[in-house]
Amino acid sequence: MSVRIVALGNERAGFEDSLQQPDLITTYFGRHAIIRHVEERRLLSFATHITFPAFVEYQAYVFGRVQVLIHDCPNWELFDNDWYRSRNVVGLADIIVLKYSVNDKASFQEVKDNYVPIIKRLLNQWTVPVIVAAVGTRQNEGPPCSCPLCTSDKGSCVPFYEGIELSKEIGAAYLELHSLNDFYVGKYFGGVLEYFIIQCLKQKSSQKKKKRRSRPHMIPPPRLGEPVKLPCLKIEESRYHRDLLNLYYSSLCTDVVFFSKDGQEMARAHRVVLCNASHVFMLLFGLEIASHPGELPGKVAHNLFAIDQGDTTLNSSQASLYNSQPVRVIILDSLLCACYSEVLKFIYTGTNCWEELKSVLWKKLKNLEQVKHVMETVKLLFKCNTKTFCSSDVSNQTTKSKGQSQSCCCSLSLFFQNPDLADVTFKVQGASIYAHRAVLVARCEVMAAMFSGYYAETTACQIPIQGVSKETFLSFLEYLYTDACCTASILQAMALLICAEMYQIHRLQQICESYIVTQLQSMPSRQLVSTNLNIVNLYNKAKFHNATRLSTWLLHFIASNYLIFSQKLEFQDLSEDEQAFVENHRWPSSSYLQELTEYRHHIHSGRSRCILM
Repeated sequence: MSVRIVALGNERAGFEDSLQQPDLITTYFGRHAIIRHVEERRLLSFATHITFPAFVEYQAYVFGRVQVLIHDCPNWELFDNDWYRSRNVVGLADIIVLKYSVNDKASFQEVKDNYVPIIKRLLNQWTVPVIVAAVGTRQNEGPPCSCPLCTSDKGSCVPFYEGIELSKEIGAAYLELHSLNDFYVGKYFGGVLEYFIIQCLKQKSSQKKKKRRSRPHMIPPPRLGEPVKLPCLKIEESRYHRDLLNLYYSSLCTDVVFFSKDGQEMARAHRVVLCNASHVFMLLFGLEIASHPGELPGKVAHNLFAIDQGDTTLNSSQASLYNSQPVRVIILDSLLCACYSEVLKFIYTGTNCWEELKSVLWKKLKNLEQVKHVMETVKLLFKCNTKTFCSSDVSNQTTKSKGQSQSCCCSLSLFFQNPDLADVTFKVQGASIYAHRAVLVARCEVMAAMFSGYYAETTACQIPIQGVSKETFLSFLEYLYTDACCTASILQAMALLICAEMYQIHRLQQICESYIVTQLQSMPSRQLVSTNLNIVNLYNKAKFHNATRLSTWLLHFIASNYLIFSQKLEFQDLSEDEQAFVENHRWPSSSYLQELTEYRHHIHSGRSRCILM
């Protein structure tokens, strides 16, 4: 429990060196015996006023645990400059002390003309004990000179009767303190102040008991529950390198065959995968390299491989477009030839798991020097590829664990929208988009069936695509080549989701769903109100194209933002069952809004007017 005292006026006026004179409040709280602890502060420092700039704050503890907060304003100009907040401080007072110097008529007039009218308005609302303290011993108390030309001592002292009249006017206790010593401050002023403090504590204690008795009758505010947690949409793990490895095992769409020097077939592969992994294969198959590779890739290709001279599949510059005959390549290195299927598996898996490759080669060759020779040869293949491999990587890769291995063939992005080695062209909205059957077959089961079954697309070089925009189909192909895609908007992501559903690429569908959900969750309420995006239309599309997770999430999203979407015209496009679901899961609930209305009515009906305004 605490008591708030507001002291107004300047009792040090009229003294020489008034700043060095003690004031009434600090003298009382510094000397009196009932004070256990005194903490004098001006809101954290003597030089600053943070909350109430016009007041100096003091804090003390009386009668053991009773906290006393004193707000002292010695200057009317400070009070007037911050009128609104200063008036509020006076309105919160439990006890008011008006103080002035009997030797300074100006300080008395300041109290009478400025502070007393405020206190009168306050006393019209409720009773607050007021103490008027006249400080000092009167000097030159004789009758003033009647000469109109002499003003040396006219009005220099405040007569006793004027203080009495001021006290009677506001019903205050009048005290004359001739000196700020223990008797006048501690016993005289302190006795009256302690009496008012005790009366104030009794009054607050009785009011507190009344509040406790009446508290059960108050209506508690309604509690707003948490909105229903929206379903979590997860994305399955990537199958990118697994798809490429399955492509190697299946031997579908192979366009290169490797032979030993004696003509024995060793393995079949796909040039698009090999060229994406190393510049050596690009030079071997006659492809141009954008950046100058130097002489090393050419030497390695010449030392390790040779194109069958009887093969007419390649011309002098590059692979001929749409040629169905595989390229015949002879492996010149005998040890590499013996382990070439293992090396191809390593390339197709796309991981720099050198320790695992070393273990496989050891099981195959059973000779440490031969294993070392093959390892150095394979590293040389990737060392020539300055884009994905550097010399420092060669020495460090053997120390990397399987979980930390990095991809030497991260993606087939090098051949995305690249006519080199392309064997199929898609016609989309009049534009030609080049692609590679091997990549399409590996990454998309629908296209694998389309290119390997009895369909027109099996042998066609140009395939028209209907119902999909060029931008959407390019994003779809980008995912097949790189296992990632970029979408610029929610509508574009929905179009890509529909394309992914058409070709049964479930992981791409999940990526699009996750993008849509993330974008909607990041929208603030004001943007949801003003956006032209039709959420109900998105829901209907997701439901129609079997995106069950997204349609469920969108329905919950509409319910969680019921107050926004229920005001939109598209809300009526929901079926009766869907609207019933939204009503049952809406947030905030209708029961909460009804309770809130009743609570507000109860609060407004019992609210009293502000006593100060």
